[in-house]
Amino acid sequence: MQNERLPVEVLLARYRDRTATIGVVGLGYVGLPLVAALVAERFEVVGLDIDPAKVDALKRGESYISHVSADLFVPAIRKGRFRPTSDFRDLRVADAILICVPTPLTAHREPDLSYVEATARAILPNLRRGQLIILESTSYPGTTRDLIKTILEESHLRSGKDFYIAFSPEREDPGNIEFSTSKIPKVVGGDGLDALNLADELYSAFVTRTVRVSNLETAEAVKITENVFRAVNIALVNELKVLYAAMGIDVWEVIDAAKTKPFGFMAFYPGPGLGGHCIPIDPFYLTWKSREFGLPTRFIELAGEINTTMPRYVVSRLAEELNQRASCALNGARVLVVGLSYKKNINDTRESPSFLLIELLETQGARCDVHDPFVPVIPKTREHAALAGRESITLSAQALGEYDAVLISTDHDDIDYALIANHAKLVVDTRNVCTRKGFCGANIVKA
Repeated sequence: MQNERLPVEVLLARYRDRTATIGVVGLGYVGLPLVAALVAERFEVVGLDIDPAKVDALKRGESYISHVSADLFVPAIRKGRFRPTSDFRDLRVADAILICVPTPLTAHREPDLSYVEATARAILPNLRRGQLIILESTSYPGTTRDLIKTILEESHLRSGKDFYIAFSPEREDPGNIEFSTSKIPKVVGGDGLDALNLADELYSAFVTRTVRVSNLETAEAVKITENVFRAVNIALVNELKVLYAAMGIDVWEVIDAAKTKPFGFMAFYPGPGLGGHCIPIDPFYLTWKSREFGLPTRFIELAGEINTTMPRYVVSRLAEELNQRASCALNGARVLVVGLSYKKNINDTRESPSFLLIELLETQGARCDVHDPFVPVIPKTREHAALAGRESITLSAQALGEYDAVLISTDHDDIDYALIANHAKLVVDTRNVCTRKGFCGANIVKA
């Protein structure tokens, strides 16, 4: 631990002049795009991940995230401006450390902050005066102050005096080419004015603009609110989908017509279930925290219940269509699940509803194969370990004809929907992609 304490003005100048060294902990779907944005603005970056395979891949000049091109960081590696590592001691040179580690749920749907805590404890012996520590991982209000600050002050250094703490929620939208990391406004909250000013200056150097809020807890609440908003609205259209289907009304047609209103309506679309690192998880962090105050979150919990029932609804619709159209039971049916990632045009499978769909189908006796141009092999996951290693098949007219049903779970652009529509006996489309592509055969149904 270094004893040197630099004036805040000197630290601000380093961020402003881009002479600071920035540490990024967690080189996944948030951390690696963050590295790319930093090196694009000439910052020196130490990128840390506890997975040696990721570090080795980066050193070889390879990207393991489909929408993050290696060209964004390879030149910086060659010039020594980006140093991938698994050694926390390498963070001692960093003027700021940005924490981008997972915040999943436990098996009992409660917050799992073990990655955040482990990161803080690994930083602790390497903490030095003048460092700015920023948590970007989504969590309930109070996490940064109660966990990060408490752990780091075991060093006998003090936040706001010897080092600085801030929270700035990640706002990544994987695969969205219109809004890359540098083009998304950054919310910043600090433990005191100096911390806020430092975080603001750092992010101002490489993002389009910053949004300052009054404290750490407000910044944490911003991200939770953004994702609760999305979860609740998706639940609403999922519920409408089920209702309108019973009434013989196409919910996608309803939404497309409703969104022509220039005010008072925002289009959200139904699907086979929620996936990704935010919407299926973050609302549960807030409902858990609400218990501390004895306040129910009925609206949020109801939205969660609706969204988690969607995979079962889709499977029931598929079984119904098999029975009515082909007098075929789900037990023994061959089903091709198209799309494994949680959203289109990326290889991110975190919390993907496709895995639950496969397990529900196979529990009822179906035999499932998969196709996804972005996911050639199902990776290891904590909740669906039995599916790991299953390989994506190649689409062909002959192969499609061998399945009793094709279930479209993810609507990647790089899929031959004409081939599917023309050669599949039954297509159950959870994304309305066939209609959008102009395919409306009698063998295509929406779910």
